[in-house]
Amino acid sequence: MTTFLQNCFAGLALGSTYALVALGFVVIYKSTGVINFAQGGLLALGAYLGYTFSTNLAIAFGVAILLACASAALVGAGFERIVLRRMVGQPPFAVIMITIGLLFVLEPLITAIWGFDNLQVTNPWNIRTVEAGGIVFGVRDLWTIGLTAAVVVAFFLFFRYTSLGLAMRATAFDPEAALAQGISARRVYAVSWAIASALAALAGITMAAGPGGLTPSIGFIALAAFPAMILGGLDSPAGAVLGGIVIGLAEALTRGYQDQLFSWAGDNVSIIVPYLLMIVILLIRPYGLLGTKDVRRI
Repeated sequence: MTTFLQNCFAGLALGSTYALVALGFVVIYKSTGVINFAQGGLLALGAYLGYTFSTNLAIAFGVAILLACASAALVGAGFERIVLRRMVGQPPFAVIMITIGLLFVLEPLITAIWGFDNLQVTNPWNIRTVEAGGIVFGVRDLWTIGLTAAVVVAFFLFFRYTSLGLAMRATAFDPEAALAQGISARRVYAVSWAIASALAALAGITMAAGPGGLTPSIGFIALAAFPAMILGGLDSPAGAVLGGIVIGLAEALTRGYQDQLFSWAGDNVSIIVPYLLMIVILLIRPYGLLGTKDVRRI
């Protein structure tokens, strides 16, 4: 039982990171109808900005997180303003290809500035742990779960009780009706990109602050979070969070019981489990666990 609970805690911490990335995916898809394939690049950029602020500039880690998220948000909003705004009215496929182009721009830019070395991010928890009931809790993991919970609560409060959040919900539900009511779709799109970029940066910093350090490959976390978005539902923020937790638990439990149950499947079976789980869920619920069912009139 202790081993099971230990693996569940590891899965919850990993799933919290996936939830942040998946939530960023959903925010942009819900407001623009486009899947942002540059999310991994924005995650890596935010992580390296956090490294620069906390380690190179010796800024307090909490402040460094805020600065990195704010900087990533500016990059996302600026990209929407300079590039994507010119693509209004174009097919979604064209916009998706531009997000892929942004990913290919960010990756070499990051390595050109920071290189390929494994960097250690200065943080207050390092590899400290606390033990309770025979279960070892990493302090970084506890902070990751706490930060994710706080961000998710703030996110839903923002969407529920602020005028801008209401405008974003209205635009996602019916862009033409929202425009007729005087809601600026351009502002909504810019804010959506800013929020998604900040969420990616936060996920990147919390991952980079772990014992594995920071390398350019950190952006591949977005690929692991992609099944979480699909599983939860493309247009459901709550589904993104749920999907992230489910995928994180599935991956951690598979890794934890690799030798006992999955030795026949090879050493990296935990990497493919999220995608297998996504396929199974989509076969049962094609619109995801909490996604909106597509209803067509004949």
